[in-house]
Amino acid sequence: MSYQDTIGAADRLIDGAGTAWAGIQPEGVARMRLQNRFRTGLDIARHTAAIMRRDMAAYDADPAAYTQSLGCWHGFIAQQKIISIRKHFGTTKGRYLYLSGWMVAALRSEFGPLPDQSMHEKTSVPALIEELYTFLKQADARELGLMFRDLDKARGAGNEMEAQRLIHTIDHYESHVVPIIADIDAGFGNAEATYLLAKKMIEAGACALQIENQVSDEKQCGHQDGKVTVPHEDFLAKIRACRYAFLELGVDDGIIVARTDSLGAGLTKQIAYSREAGDLGDQYNAFLDAEPVERPGHGDVVIERDGQLLRPKRLPSNLFQFRAGTGEDRCVLDCVTSLNNGADLLWIETERPDIAQIAGMVDRIRAQVPHAKLVYNNSPSFNWTLNFRQQAYDRWVAEGRDVGGYDRARLMDAAYDDSDLAAEADERIRTFQRDAAARAGIFHHLITLPTYHTAALSTDLLARDYFGESGMLGYVKGVQRREIREGIACVRHQNMSGSDIGDDHKEYFAGEAALKAGGVHNTMNQFAA
Repeated sequence: MSYQDTIGAADRLIDGAGTAWAGIQPEGVARMRLQNRFRTGLDIARHTAAIMRRDMAAYDADPAAYTQSLGCWHGFIAQQKIISIRKHFGTTKGRYLYLSGWMVAALRSEFGPLPDQSMHEKTSVPALIEELYTFLKQADARELGLMFRDLDKARGAGNEMEAQRLIHTIDHYESHVVPIIADIDAGFGNAEATYLLAKKMIEAGACALQIENQVSDEKQCGHQDGKVTVPHEDFLAKIRACRYAFLELGVDDGIIVARTDSLGAGLTKQIAYSREAGDLGDQYNAFLDAEPVERPGHGDVVIERDGQLLRPKRLPSNLFQFRAGTGEDRCVLDCVTSLNNGADLLWIETERPDIAQIAGMVDRIRAQVPHAKLVYNNSPSFNWTLNFRQQAYDRWVAEGRDVGGYDRARLMDAAYDDSDLAAEADERIRTFQRDAAARAGIFHHLITLPTYHTAALSTDLLARDYFGESGMLGYVKGVQRREIREGIACVRHQNMSGSDIGDDHKEYFAGEAALKAGGVHNTMNQFAA
């Protein structure tokens, strides 16, 4: 409903209550309703799922319409990120949030900092989703509240044209509530456990769940060693569990991102069940590192292939090993299988950011599933500078260009920062997302842990200056003055924390008797200019 329609609906409701509600202002009710347009997490999930579906269709029509997100571990970080996007670009279109299991483990667990191995409380994931959306909704309430104040000023000044402009802006307001792609790890248990956690995440507002094909109790970060995958049927049961959760809760267009870690995972905990040659279980087992045996020995596990008994290589950990060099083939099989069984998007965890490598796999996948699309982790675990300088070096060698002034093993050295090779590498980094979207089928680019690193860097710089010779100037020059110059909204931190929203409510509730915090003696007024 429009602003005026919302006021009218509130007026009729209040009028129907008679004199008992005489102190309730219809416009105040309308404003509070518009400031809280999402009543539940399911409202958010349905709203944001529709956004993602539209964006996916737009990408299919034009790969230049790829989307992006940054990982966040606190509601305030998410809020400031979206406020910043709105400030710089005028719209949130194509920009999401990513909820990283790594950052939940490292920063939000009651056990303290943990590695990304699914040891943190699984309830902390839906709790963080709810927190992120609480802060995003508060950003809506704050910004709309400022518009309402401006509307009152325009009316008080008799400026009807400005008042109508503001009402039009309110009617076409774009919310800070954007899609979240949420990391459910390997499901934190069996398929039933996955379903239960998926429900909690969706109820908190998640429209997209990212799940990986590792063993839950052996789960590792995608950029660590020792990853163990599960047979496809086990993984598909968890994909179906997520889909059931979406459908049960009425989020019919919820998105499932199926992640494969097979490129870097050389181990499996199980030999897949196979009913006949060539079925999915047989294809999984065909990648096992196995040797022929005449007859099984003590404790041997054997499989039959083409009439021959084979003994898969089993490690002391009781895990089975895949043949070296089969990672890409397993990734392609994983992706095709997931898409053909309910997944919407793919995630291939790679060991380096290499468009040619990703595109090679995507071409094979798209030969079987033409509209396959990827979510790609632009991970801080990659040394982007070194990787792209080495790629540039190798390209120069292939082209016969002179690389005599460069040591490939030392290309991270700051001495190369102003070199032609470094400039070419930086340009490739700058265009990586655009180029990968066009060539490698990447619909969504994300950075998993950016604010983990920005928080560490900014804190280090502040501590160096404030506790050093700069003293208070370290804060003023390095933080506050930059906030003012850059127009960072939270320089007025009382307003950002909701103080003005509270004052508005006090005025609704108590009228002229309201004791408000935002008067002339509020020091935040020093930042008005």
